[in-house]
Amino acid sequence: MQAIAEGLFTDEHLPRLVGGRNVATGRVVFPCPSGSDFEPWPLRREGTLWSFTIQRYRPKSPPYAGPDAFRPWAVGYIELADETIVEARIVNVEFTDIAIGMPLELTFVPLDPAAADPVMIHAFQPIGLGPKA
Repeated sequence: MQAIAEGLFTDEHLPRLVGGRNVATGRVVFPCPSGSDFEPWPLRREGTLWSFTIQRYRPKSPPYAGPDAFRPWAVGYIELADETIVEARIVNVEFTDIAIGMPLELTFVPLDPAAADPVMIHAFQPIGLGPKA
């Protein structure tokens, strides 16, 4: 799987996002900042939807596809208990079924589904839809 950024997630059967843990305070952030104040910290794969919105307007072109190719998407903040809050797309759920507090799990989706060798980005989906260990 080709990630949109190097070091963004672990190289495991069920990959996890890599946050950063402050070595002095224990505070966890995402993504992992560079420098000696933070150590890589694999984040939880499951969380709770903290807030969300539906992206209904098309970004400027280029580099985005023209108006006929645009499809709205859900984006939210997912709280990973005792760690941090991560911003990500919300996928594999109808917009009308998205609710604050819903349990979600990490997944990966192509940034451009039409690409021959797609770059993958992190997203979250309702628990139970993804692969199991």
